[in-house]
Amino acid sequence: MKLEFGFGCGVQTVEVPEANYTGCLQANPVPAGPVGEEAVRRALDAPIGAPCLEEAVHAGETVAIVTSDITRPCPSWQILPSVLDRLYAAEIRQEDITLVFALGSHRKLTEEEKKHLAGDRAYSEIRCIDSDPGDCVHLGTTDAGTPVDIFRPVAEADRVICLGNIEYHYFAGYSGGAKAIMPGVSTREAIQSNHSMMVRDEACAGRLEGNPIREDIEQAGQILGIDYIVNVVLDEHKKIVYAAAGDVIKAHRAGCAFLDTLYSKTIERKADIVIVSQGGAPKDLNLYQTQKALDNAKHAVRDGGIVILIGSCREGLGEKTFEAWIHDAKAPHDLIDRVRTDFKLGGHKAAAIAMVLEHAQVYLVSEMPDELVRACFLRPYHDAQTALNDAFAVLGSDASVLAMPYGGSTLPHLG
Repeated sequence: MKLEFGFGCGVQTVEVPEANYTGCLQANPVPAGPVGEEAVRRALDAPIGAPCLEEAVHAGETVAIVTSDITRPCPSWQILPSVLDRLYAAEIRQEDITLVFALGSHRKLTEEEKKHLAGDRAYSEIRCIDSDPGDCVHLGTTDAGTPVDIFRPVAEADRVICLGNIEYHYFAGYSGGAKAIMPGVSTREAIQSNHSMMVRDEACAGRLEGNPIREDIEQAGQILGIDYIVNVVLDEHKKIVYAAAGDVIKAHRAGCAFLDTLYSKTIERKADIVIVSQGGAPKDLNLYQTQKALDNAKHAVRDGGIVILIGSCREGLGEKTFEAWIHDAKAPHDLIDRVRTDFKLGGHKAAAIAMVLEHAQVYLVSEMPDELVRACFLRPYHDAQTALNDAFAVLGSDASVLAMPYGGSTLPHLG
């Protein structure tokens, strides 16, 4: 069985014997239905758990629309026209609407990036600003002790509308919903408090109920008061194939359920060897981004098995704190101990890799120097076939092999 995995702008090819091959996890076919802006309009016509948007706001109110920054694939420019139409129909004035790019702990956007994300129309009609963790209002504290410190223009708006795309998140369960607020427009201290719970077993991809991070996020959203969401699900080509609008919990859950029909993949048993890729550029630019595929693959590999992680990582590790934590660690478990007591954004991804290494070996097929890969406690390769051959040599010629060519999207679970 010949398999291809995205690797930068090219591919890595692997030959897997038929007797060892147990399957390939790819997205299910998208059901026929409205796509793109039409899907957004349909969602706003039939909101979930809430009245129509034009009935949920009132003339004279100020509205903050919170959307993703440039690091996320949410196509805000396709969502905003329909949202603005509804607000204008309710006699909300252009000058009373602010579009806030939720930066979380990321860098500020350039004006060109703001214009791209907002789209020409919204960029020209309403105020478009970055969130600023230095200008926040303290609204309370969650049961988990997370301060609810929210960017002032959002905290002080009469109405808050959150946009976003829903995909699996390796410790928040799913993206979307109230995640636009926490961590989107929160302080670094609040984000660190929330994310420090990532070491708990219940904080994992695909889990909502009982997930301490998701519950903390949603309590922060409740304390603020989120009036409406418009969330979308994207296919592997980043096209909107589903939209949900309305209540921050009910509409979000509908979107999560739809995502599961596309990307949640049932497996009969865990494999000895999992070969996984992010799908190539730009998702595998560095190890910081490629880690997402590894985290989904961990659900498919047996204890003591091997994950062959394929990603160009041509820009190396990709984040300064991530790099510093790896440099400081003497063993993988050092990273897990550190994230429990000294949570730092960036370092948390190093800890996530270490958590996988508690259960399986990881062979990294990349363009990174071997010594840098070894410093990450991974085994370095530049050719996927060689990595597979070595995995067979360790686990035996009858070892089972599962393929995940779009590992950042597909989430395996035992049936």
